[in-house]
Amino acid sequence: MSTSDVPSGGRPPAVILVETQLGENIGAAARAMANFGLSEMRLVNPRDGWPNERARAAASRADHIIDTVKLFDTPEEAVADLAVVYATTARSREMTKPVAGPDEAAARMAGLMGQGVATGLMFGRERWGLTNDEVALADAILTLPVDPTFSSLNVAQAVLVTAYEWRKAALGGALPFDDGADLPASKDDLMRLMDHLETALDSVNYFRPADKRPVMVRNLRGILQKASLTEQEVRTLRGVIAALEVGPLTPEEIAARRRARKGVVAPPADDAESGS
Repeated sequence: MSTSDVPSGGRPPAVILVETQLGENIGAAARAMANFGLSEMRLVNPRDGWPNERARAAASRADHIIDTVKLFDTPEEAVADLAVVYATTARSREMTKPVAGPDEAAARMAGLMGQGVATGLMFGRERWGLTNDEVALADAILTLPVDPTFSSLNVAQAVLVTAYEWRKAALGGALPFDDGADLPASKDDLMRLMDHLETALDSVNYFRPADKRPVMVRNLRGILQKASLTEQEVRTLRGVIAALEVGPLTPEEIAARRRARKGVVAPPADDAESGS
């Protein structure tokens, strides 16, 4: 997923991974970034060096991120050109720094991007995260609302959550598509459906006793109103009622329709009669 559909005026936050131990985690983080429109990955002294084929394999075709990774020797160098950096941690560091959840941090970074301000998200080592000195480089701490009795996240999982929140904030919650585009039915369409249903039910003497008809009609109309039907759903129900108005089919008609659905050719009449 590209960044072409996010607001212009700046670049999305850089993702900084400090001394990541496993290439697989780097690749999985790259994949998470690509899912949500982040493209700039910075690696600080990865344990197994760079490039790393395991990282590429785990990136699952997020090659545009793997191919443009920037390497740094120290966290200081990795954040030098950024104006606002969030350090991710699951532990209180007893520092005088603002602490934000992923949604709050994402909203701020999305706003700063529109102003052309460079931002970054810094993630620590798999086993013990960031040092206090590394956290001190950041402007604020980003932490997730995890269960304190089991607060450790895989680095790629942490990247995924923060990248998701950033994209949601950057796009205002817009989704890439909406298959529920059918319009709500108009009151006129709904009233026609109700009249059609009532006429069909009258034809089979459904409303008994007659003095209960007004109450039964109101109940039926209430059910249809509550359903919040779309235009397509009203057309479907009108078709169902029309089919029921035709009346029951003969056994031969039912068998013919079943054969037609299965693509089976009907046997000759003489075979059918002989039972062969």
